Amino acid sequence: MWDDAFPSFLIGLREGLEAGLIVSVLVATLVRAGAKSRLPQVWTGVLAAIALSMSFGAVLTFTAASLSTAAQEAFGGTLSLVAVAFVTAMVFWMRRSARSLAGEIKEKVTEALTMGAGVLVLTSFLAVGREGLETALFLWTTARAADESAGPPTGAGIGLVLAAVLCWGLYRRVLSINLTRFFTATGTVLIVIAAGVLGYGLRDLQEGGLLPGGTAYAVDLSGSVDAGSWYSTLLQGVLNLTPTMTWLQVAGYVGYLGVVMALFVRGVRGVAPALSPSPTRPAPATPAPSGPAPATQPRPAKAPSPQPTPHRPAWLIPVAVVAVPAILAGLVVALAHPKPAGGETVAVSEKDCGQGFTAPEPGRQTFQMRNTGDQTSEVYLIDPATNAVYGEIEGLAPGTTRDLVATVAGGTYAWRCVPADGKAVTSKAVRVGGAAGAGAVVPVSEQDLAGPLRAYKAYVNRGLATLVTETRKLSDDIRAGRLDTARADWLTAHRTYASLGAAYGTFEDFDQKINGRPDGLPGGVHDKDFTGFQRIEYGLWHGQSADQLKGPVRRLADDTAGLRRAFPHQDFDASDLPLRAHEILENTLQFELTGDTDQGSGTGLATADANLAGTRELLAVLRPLIATRAPHLLPTADADIARLQALLDAEHRDGRWTPVDRLDRTAKARIDGAMGQLLEDLSPVPDLLEIRKSA
Repeated sequence: MWDDAFPSFLIGLREGLEAGLIVSVLVATLVRAGAKSRLPQVWTGVLAAIALSMSFGAVLTFTAASLSTAAQEAFGGTLSLVAVAFVTAMVFWMRRSARSLAGEIKEKVTEALTMGAGVLVLTSFLAVGREGLETALFLWTTARAADESAGPPTGAGIGLVLAAVLCWGLYRRVLSINLTRFFTATGTVLIVIAAGVLGYGLRDLQEGGLLPGGTAYAVDLSGSVDAGSWYSTLLQGVLNLTPTMTWLQVAGYVGYLGVVMALFVRGVRGVAPALSPSPTRPAPATPAPSGPAPATQPRPAKAPSPQPTPHRPAWLIPVAVVAVPAILAGLVVALAHPKPAGGETVAVSEKDCGQGFTAPEPGRQTFQMRNTGDQTSEVYLIDPATNAVYGEIEGLAPGTTRDLVATVAGGTYAWRCVPADGKAVTSKAVRVGGAAGAGAVVPVSEQDLAGPLRAYKAYVNRGLATLVTETRKLSDDIRAGRLDTARADWLTAHRTYASLGAAYGTFEDFDQKINGRPDGLPGGVHDKDFTGFQRIEYGLWHGQSADQLKGPVRRLADDTAGLRRAFPHQDFDASDLPLRAHEILENTLQFELTGDTDQGSGTGLATADANLAGTRELLAVLRPLIATRAPHLLPTADADIARLQALLDAEHRDGRWTPVDRLDRTAKARIDGAMGQLLEDLSPVPDLLEIRKSA
């Protein structure tokens, strides 16, 4: 979060300080001129600028959300380039104008005092509004690049608050800041950040189909850099540098940074450092000299008397200038938001399934699904010829309405309504013209998973039989006092158990007994309830005697034998198989590759290797189902597995595994990166093979 917050913090601080300095000069000039009664006009212009900026941000956010995926990428990429242009112009303008800013504003205020209230409102509105619009646009682009909603607004908020405090301190003369140096330093950092935004925007335009070269990578470090590491997250959040970048991204980044930074630095060298300019309090009046004034001394001009104006409430103009941008923004968002297909609600029930459904237009559509029956139902938008699912809602309660968003292309569509205690009902199909292309998932039934489940249960049964034999041998080693042999046999048995990862959820209490961790136990590793492989590992590698380990190892042998007897009668949920394709290695990354489960043996990589073998076995039984739904997934996953396997094998030399905490930084990053990439490529499996009632 905080790495994503820094660019927005900097833009909030810098733009807020620019706008705050302008407002401070406006206020100070009016106070010095004895025109405090005109201050509400300044604040009215400021409020109007804030309202316009927030409304602009709302329009960007909500209109982009209503676009198709490709259009969102193109829209975001275009605005990223606009934001870079604005920020670049702002950086150069402030470098040039920081020293003369106060004088220019004072001249404008002096002119405005001789004219109507509207001119002063407009002066403050234009002065602050530009900064506000730049802030809104840059904040929107950085938030979109971060792909999360908390960090960027938090950073911008902190920056704006700090800018307000600094401006107050400058106005009250309790702070002294060399603003030329401040704007030079922040300008340098913003140019680097803007280069990253430019690269991200170019990537968006490539993904939106507006620019070529989307698959021509100049940099691809995904196999050697962990995308989830703190340093990778920091670089991506602050500088928008990612492990994979196209040639166009790299050219844009390097070209912009080289040209703009060179021009900026050359301009800075030509500007002498300025003293810290600060909007000041009104200066005390200078006493008039005694004696008569010289005849040539002009008398001060008398301010023109204000013309009587019709009475209006004091709050009317401020409310109007705030409300008008908000109303206009609301109209833009409302007109840009897609309407439900056919402009009607689609009914969901046994009797009325699909009532009100008409052929939608191609593109991203929102359907309002209303349950008109008396049972909770699931509803699916399907291709009736193949049962492929384009969108779904689960648990739609009677009398309720929820939106279902789906992308529609050329093809045939129908609704399938599945009440909780009734039969599935399919609506009349409609035909949508145009080219095919909408993504759909062919549903999986329990019957489809029955064959893979039988094959995997047979694999687990064989593994448990081997495990019982290996734990008995481990027990014999310890009872005979052969602790060196026991260490080797412990690893063999533990790897066998680790390779059965997809069945852990079925083992019930046996898993905690056989492979439980000491985390959360009152006595930690010395607690009486700490049992199983990790308990014996702790004893073998912490100098405990055979007598101390006889009890724990006998219990382990008994528990593995009990699990083997119980497993054929345990309920193995078929829906667990697709989930475990991702979760086995997710746990490996969280526990084994961090050393969290290491009790002294340093064999975390050996366990990771066994988990990988278990995942490979699971994918083997699921392969036919995956191949018919996502044929591109399996070759990618196979390549990921081979790469990770090679990295693990490289750390297994002369029968010994490198402990995780002794891996050099490069090797650790490569293993973590390969594991992260494999997890990302396997992540669609649970959704692809989810059991759906529409099948």
